[in-house]
Amino acid sequence: MNVSVLASSLIGSEIIKIGNEVNDMKSKGAEIANLTIGDFNPAIYPIPAELKDEIIEAYNLHHTNYPPADGILPLREVVKDFLKDRFKLDYEANEVLISAGSRPLIYSTYLALVDPGDKVIFPAPSWNNNHYCHLTSAEAVAIDSLEENNFMPVASQLKPHLKGATLLALCSPLNPTGTMFTKEQLAEICDLVIEENKRRAAGEKPLYIMYDQIYSLLTFGKEHVDPVSIRPELRDYTIYIDGISKCLAATGVRVGWGFGPAAIVSKMKAILGHVGAWAPKAEQVAVAKYFKNPTQVDTFLAAFKDQVQLSLNEIYNGFQELKSEGFAVDAIEPMGAIYLTLKIDYIGKTTPDGDLLKDSAAINFYLIKNAGTALVPFSAFGNDEKMAWFRASVGGCSLADIKAMMPRIKKALSELK
Repeated sequence: MNVSVLASSLIGSEIIKIGNEVNDMKSKGAEIANLTIGDFNPAIYPIPAELKDEIIEAYNLHHTNYPPADGILPLREVVKDFLKDRFKLDYEANEVLISAGSRPLIYSTYLALVDPGDKVIFPAPSWNNNHYCHLTSAEAVAIDSLEENNFMPVASQLKPHLKGATLLALCSPLNPTGTMFTKEQLAEICDLVIEENKRRAAGEKPLYIMYDQIYSLLTFGKEHVDPVSIRPELRDYTIYIDGISKCLAATGVRVGWGFGPAAIVSKMKAILGHVGAWAPKAEQVAVAKYFKNPTQVDTFLAAFKDQVQLSLNEIYNGFQELKSEGFAVDAIEPMGAIYLTLKIDYIGKTTPDGDLLKDSAAINFYLIKNAGTALVPFSAFGNDEKMAWFRASVGGCSLADIKAMMPRIKKALSELK
């Protein structure tokens, strides 16, 4: 069958592929701690009860017709107030765009700013920027971030690549690492962008920042920082991605928001208007009412963050114990999001069945089969297959699942030669 060049060259999600294989094994009775998909098991992490009630009430009140293309005004007003209250970011309602989660916002940012052949810079590892570059025919420039910087990109790495670039895609807390920018790190990057834009001629497309802060409310004792708060002069060049998917364990509720300069947001609105990627109206009505009560938001977040952090710490402490016992593993202390960065440095080892673990994917599938543990190699986020680092996502597992997993990992690794 003849299809478009884009369709024929599209690469599916590596994470979903691993998750599907794990789910297939679980359906056949295998006991597996599934730490792959960046999602939540609602039996473990339900959405706030008040939000659920508001959604039901909104449907009972027949909010089932099309919402406005940019989102209902009460929600955009609430988001405006929320940004001012939480982050001291001053945006008007017409600079806020509501969509069905954050993905349409990311895609519409690419479509609104990036022409075919334009250069897009992003760190590796990072989530899906390579695929969005492919979808928009952009020139993808992946910068390998380093362990010593907690896998966050730093100014010295980015500087050689900024000339002529259109978009710098950043995320903090970062998917897949769960690590975050410090204020100093992000300030240095912001200054580079300001300098680059000053060098550009009148009428030349500027360098924009897309700043994904979908995990900004899920931080553990660290300060979330953002470009415009650090350097207000970047306001005209920064598009933010945010929403409720992660901070309220509400991935399936599909309410996200982007915000930035009105001229760009209006173009994103037009793009999404053709795609029809609107958040359902009833859910928008419910989220607007829910966020009008900051106390109930804070109450939910406090308990939710404690639960997530317990699971992250359980894995982190377990890997530090293995490391102290001489195993070739490591972990970076959790800072934010629902992810932990793990090193399992067993490439080149041989399994009890005589199979060579030739790359990170082989290690992963060995652990799935022999330790009942499924992770995602950093190769799924743009890094080399020989890189022995992995993402663990805790949203789909209970604390009990994780505690039961650690002895299985120790046994499986001890059997490698």
